[in-house]
Amino acid sequence: MALRGVWQLRKLVVSYCNWGGSSRGIRAFMESELPALKEKNPHLEVVTELNRGQHPFLKGLYKNKNERVVCVKNLSQDEVLEAATKLRNSLGRKVVKLKTRHVTKQPSVQGTWSTALEL
Repeated sequence: MALRGVWQLRKLVVSYCNWGGSSRGIRAFMESELPALKEKNPHLEVVTELNRGQHPFLKGLYKNKNERVVCVKNLSQDEVLEAATKLRNSLGRKVVKLKTRHVTKQPSVQGTWSTALEL
């Protein structure tokens, strides 16, 4: 995703095994979809690395020095493309869980929200 017009994903690392069955989808992705992904995203550096005997994964390195790793074990080439697109479209920020709901001291003028329909 672009933040102030600058794409945040800097580098995409595609790790796979050349003979493992769990890497079948990512190998098909590299043959058919990866060249088109490189052409559509000239700002993105795509690196492939061979890890024999390991399950495949995609690693996204972002400008804010964060990284995200997505396991693509036993996924089809379309699902691998979807995972790579999600990595490209994310900002790379850490996920922060909200601890409490927003509570205000001044209640709403319209009243409290309710699921019951009162006419």
